[in-house]
Amino acid sequence: MLPWVVRRTRLPSLSLRCVQCPSESATTGRGRFRVNANGKLLDVWLLVRCVSCDRTRKLTVHERAPVRSFDPLELDGYHTSDPELVASTLLDPRLARRNRFTLDWKGAWRLEAPPARLEQAWPVQMKVVFDDPVPVRPERLIAQGLGLSRNEVLRRIKSDISLRRPTSTGFTFTVMAAG
Repeated sequence: MLPWVVRRTRLPSLSLRCVQCPSESATTGRGRFRVNANGKLLDVWLLVRCVSCDRTRKLTVHERAPVRSFDPLELDGYHTSDPELVASTLLDPRLARRNRFTLDWKGAWRLEAPPARLEQAWPVQMKVVFDDPVPVRPERLIAQGLGLSRNEVLRRIKSDISLRRPTSTGFTFTVMAAG
């Protein structure tokens, strides 16, 4: 079984309407948190910037949370704007739902696939693993990885998942002989 890996190359952009200009795209830039203390309660925001006008906007991560409810390492990560914490926070679907944005993965991922040798014995079974929840259509991913047309992918590939529906979880597929 040949392994393929879908990896993030950078943080995805956000599809988020700007309040100042007509842009609908934002970025985390260098990835910064803002932590504000109000007595024994903390507010934590992830700062994002509009790609057009550079206006800063705050995405609520925690609101009026007791200081004692935070793991000390997590709290330190918020204070130092730890890049791994920025990434995991941005990729959390609850943050997107709460702050009403979606992730735009265009140009933010790559497929790492060993060279496909389709002249070997048929059928060939392959496994796709996702390091991050990148939503891709399996037919496009397989066409890119094997250098086939999407129509040929639909003819020659057998899989337990729908090839036309986006997925962000690992799957296996079998390449059948041309014929």
